[in-house]
Amino acid sequence: MKTTKIIALYGVNDERREQPLQPKAVPENYKDARSAYRRDYARLIHSPAFRRLQGKTQLFPGVESDFFRNRLTHSMEVAQIAEGIALQLNADDPNFRKNKIDLDLVQLAALAHDLGHPPFGHNGEYALDECMRNFGGFEGNAQTLRILSRLEKRDGSKGTPVGLNLTYRSLAAVLKYDNKIPRTDNKKKPRKKPVKGYYASEASLVEGIKAAVLQGHKAKEFKVLECQIMDLADDIAYSTYDLEDAFKAGFLTPLEVLRLANSPDFLKTVTPKVEEGVGEEVSPAEVRNVYIETFGSVVQDKLRNVDLSEPLDMISRISEIFSASKALECDGRLRASFTSQLVAEFMAGISAEYNAQIPALSEIKLKRETRVKIEALKHLAFETQIMSPRLKLVEYRGRDIVKGIFQAIDSEERGGHLLLPDEWREQYLSLKEDKVSRKRLICDFVAGMTDRYAVEFYSRLSSVDSGLSFFKPM
Repeated sequence: MKTTKIIALYGVNDERREQPLQPKAVPENYKDARSAYRRDYARLIHSPAFRRLQGKTQLFPGVESDFFRNRLTHSMEVAQIAEGIALQLNADDPNFRKNKIDLDLVQLAALAHDLGHPPFGHNGEYALDECMRNFGGFEGNAQTLRILSRLEKRDGSKGTPVGLNLTYRSLAAVLKYDNKIPRTDNKKKPRKKPVKGYYASEASLVEGIKAAVLQGHKAKEFKVLECQIMDLADDIAYSTYDLEDAFKAGFLTPLEVLRLANSPDFLKTVTPKVEEGVGEEVSPAEVRNVYIETFGSVVQDKLRNVDLSEPLDMISRISEIFSASKALECDGRLRASFTSQLVAEFMAGISAEYNAQIPALSEIKLKRETRVKIEALKHLAFETQIMSPRLKLVEYRGRDIVKGIFQAIDSEERGGHLLLPDEWREQYLSLKEDKVSRKRLICDFVAGMTDRYAVEFYSRLSSVDSGLSFFKPM
């Protein structure tokens, strides 16, 4: 009887790095028992770029409350969900029972996925993309790959930087978009959003990643399953925990969600975005049903057996409905139960389509109704919070700050490069007349700032009476 050879999910080429690891002095009898991916995981969590995530806003500025998530705590939650998805697939799918998904690799992808976010989130991203429009653009995911492979100072040298020098498979796990961003934008109208992909400066690296992972095979789309798991875990975290922050802050209540569920204008705004995320037609009624089914129980229980002929009974029930709606703000146990149930429901809808020829490109699947619910809740958070006046004010200001810092440093007339810290300035001067590389360096510097550091830097540039010392080292 002929047996089918099982192609391994991970091979020797996956563990290759841009630069071979150099031997280092270790204590006698010490043996490093870690896998290649566990070493990558350690390199990530000990990196400055990872630590800086604690100073970058997720939804609400951390100065408003210690409760709110930042990019670091968000990334940790994404990593936990991603690990749970991998464990579930390893246990339930017969293909992955034999060919297990590496948990360290999945967690690394999740922990690293937001490294490239500049200060002030997507508005900081838009500002830097405007500044870099004709010099290769700026995009958060492309910046993540650049940080891991070029900017972090772990291995390599100034002349040949390799960043954290991670394995090719680890770098593949953060490569969300298989698309080279064009160096110049020849369109007359400014683009509304950054182009998704990787920078031209990392194009040869991406080719090396693909060659290592595909091992001679061809693929129309390149997105390894660890990256797909990370992407899905990010959507799950965004659609649940950002809502939890909004409920805790009192910026959103179940009653407000139910009001929006019955607003034709709101559904008209949200439904096309849900459709785009799902990848097929979705009706406004489906989106409305998600909101009613998720939050309607708050009202439903209180309206049972109401006596409409008794005004006092009606008033009492209305009071109970209002109190129940406020409970998600005040009751931590209720919020925890709410988010936990949502995450469990979403994970129950996950499966995989195994690719026997190229196991790395096996496809993570999600039930349609689960995807609709995730997208509907995700865009509920976006439209009610991120698009709200309170956050638009912060983001509008953030966009000006990021652009202002970039333009100040980029000013040749005023010697703006002298504003750079010593190491960055030395690199800038070494680039001589390479205008594109100099702008990319400025972009890298600004993108790496935390929100607080960006505000402080900008204040010292623009404010006479900021209360800050002009002589504090940058």
